[in-house]
Amino acid sequence: MARTIVVVDYHKGNLSSVERGLVEAGGEARVSDDASAIREASGVVLPGVGSFGDAMAFLRESGEAEAVLDAVGRGVPFLGICLGLQLLFERGDETDDGSWAEGLGVMSGSATRLESTRLKVPHVGWDQLDLTPLGCSCRLFRGVAQGAHVYFTHSYALADDVEPCVVAARTHYARSFASAVWRENVYGVQFHPEKSSAVGGAILANFVDVVRGGR
Repeated sequence: MARTIVVVDYHKGNLSSVERGLVEAGGEARVSDDASAIREASGVVLPGVGSFGDAMAFLRESGEAEAVLDAVGRGVPFLGICLGLQLLFERGDETDDGSWAEGLGVMSGSATRLESTRLKVPHVGWDQLDLTPLGCSCRLFRGVAQGAHVYFTHSYALADDVEPCVVAARTHYARSFASAVWRENVYGVQFHPEKSSAVGGAILANFVDVVRGGR
């Protein structure tokens, strides 16, 4: 029986590259904005497009937020990508007026803007993963070398109020930020694995394997 991975569609941008990356990694994947499909999926991917405040508003209004939380609560493997990582946390200040917007609250902490007088923001391009001891034992990063380069495009990142016990990797640009997190069935990455060549493909294949029940 196929284990379908649902890529959550919150009507922001083209999600086909994430779907295609999962399929190329051997997964059965489809994009959907149907809350029941998300709730019943064998794996859920929340990709990163748009701003924190707008994304959360749509997720709540559509019922997708509740469906995601139901799936996570049942132990369904979950992967947040870029903004999808940030939305896992309690709050973010990427809003029209700079105020805080409430996130999904799966993990504690916040997402804030990268600030630098020396480096360009947004942070766009290839950068390194500094895997933590947690990351070195994380199924998502099996076969991924310490210092591997992955592709980023973002202006906001997790702040230093994120609990160290969930940080699987850090990246250093403007400031040191958690570029990957992991707790039980929940994984999140700030970078785009679907744009990260062979390394990204390996990460997506590892997630597909997790969905299939691999260890």
